[in-house]
Amino acid sequence: MNKPSDEQDFIAAPSPADTVVGKPPRARVEDAVDPEETAGEKLERKRDYLEGFLAKKPEADSATGAGGKLQQAVIDALKEIYDPEIPVNIYDLGLIYGVEVDDECDVTVIMTLTTPHCPVAESMPGEVELRAASVPGVRDAEVNLVWDPPWGPEKMTDEARLELGML
Repeated sequence: MNKPSDEQDFIAAPSPADTVVGKPPRARVEDAVDPEETAGEKLERKRDYLEGFLAKKPEADSATGAGGKLQQAVIDALKEIYDPEIPVNIYDLGLIYGVEVDDECDVTVIMTLTTPHCPVAESMPGEVELRAASVPGVRDAEVNLVWDPPWGPEKMTDEARLELGML
């Protein structure tokens, strides 16, 4: 069954050679400004926008995730662990590289030691894991001991440097 040519189901796109594209119209300031809008109306429009922005309530603090209450509680618990050779807590000393709390309240602590030959290399990660797991609300804790990037004095907080007389 051949259809006559005037009853086609499609329309062929024109060839690029057949179309002549002119220059687009230039943008003009007069086109953007509404000549009927007064300065007062424009100011009122801006106020409406800011009203919605300022009326927005802050989102509820999450217990989990970055910046959550549980993460801060774990960090506070880790600040109670002191290096046996240096009278500074391990968090301010810069040995804790990260504290992550997932949606199921599992905590992962990424940490290092001052040197691989540190005398507490065997006991310190276990103590950190126990202390993190003992925080109320934490389901499980895990410590990942890393050596890269290596620890250096530049990782200490200003409070730790002040305590050690390095400032």
